[in-house]
Amino acid sequence: MTTIADIGKRLGVSKSTVSKALNNAPDISENLRKTIVETAVEMGYSKLRQNRKEAKKLCILIENMDYTNDLHFGYHIIVGFRQLAEPSGYQVDVVPLDNEMQRATGFDAFMLQHHYLGAFILGMSLNDPWMNDLQASRTPAVLYDNYVPENPTTCYVGIDNSEGMNLAVKHLKSLGHRNIGYLSTSLGSYITQVRHRAFFSALKKNGLKSDPRLAGISYYVSECVRRNVPKLLDQGVTAIICCHDQMANAAMVQCREAGIKIPEDVSIVGFDDLPMCAYTEPPLTTVRQDQLLLGKCGYHALESLLDGVPVGTLLLHASLVTRQSCGTAARQKG
Repeated sequence: MTTIADIGKRLGVSKSTVSKALNNAPDISENLRKTIVETAVEMGYSKLRQNRKEAKKLCILIENMDYTNDLHFGYHIIVGFRQLAEPSGYQVDVVPLDNEMQRATGFDAFMLQHHYLGAFILGMSLNDPWMNDLQASRTPAVLYDNYVPENPTTCYVGIDNSEGMNLAVKHLKSLGHRNIGYLSTSLGSYITQVRHRAFFSALKKNGLKSDPRLAGISYYVSECVRRNVPKLLDQGVTAIICCHDQMANAAMVQCREAGIKIPEDVSIVGFDDLPMCAYTEPPLTTVRQDQLLLGKCGYHALESLLDGVPVGTLLLHASLVTRQSCGTAARQKG
């Protein structure tokens, strides 16, 4: 086990200097602190393993996700995590994340410098700097809707998107739909890629046509629905599944503005079951993610990693919430 003496010997500084740097003492220059922390990370040092009397700290790192009130998707994920972590004796800090912060300090260095044992990471995109760091990180980290292969200190949590997509396609098929389209934002995130693949897999599983032209993809939600809803309808699509609820709501607005009735002319299905889904016009059928349970799932995964159990993936079962945005294909034709 690496000690502060080992770090000091590597850098040619005293143990007290290393200790001060790791404890953010004000009389250590920022450059020296950075060098010491980065060297400690490289040598596999963990301050929290050295001093068992220190407070046990975890962090929730969050980016690209609203979370400040109970109408936001991330809010209940955080609540669920805290409901299990805090009674177990952990202090949980919620830390907003951005690219500038990630470029300034490596992931392991950040975690060591702030004395965090592990992290639950929400909303990180594939091109974030820390996604590269996590490939070789030694600090336990659980990622919601992101996957880091071949690193036993990381875990992916979420719902079973393949199961959820199959539930949506199976439901539409039961209503008589045989030509189903798909709308997605760009495939620049892990989860959009997963759901895109899951859509075509679900079509094949249900014996339906799986032509690549059935998927409309654009970077912006507004551009996606404006460009692709008319194209899908021109192909004879009678139902559209969307990669998330905001896309589904935008598609319904686009249809209404074009004089297309829902569900009489086309059925729409979302994904996530955001609070707004019960109040859209009409109320939206969607694949539900239980945010509270996702937070608890994140804690259980992180606890396993902290105990040395290299769990790689932990998925919740999906469920479909049926509302008034879906109708029968026969009804649409009639």
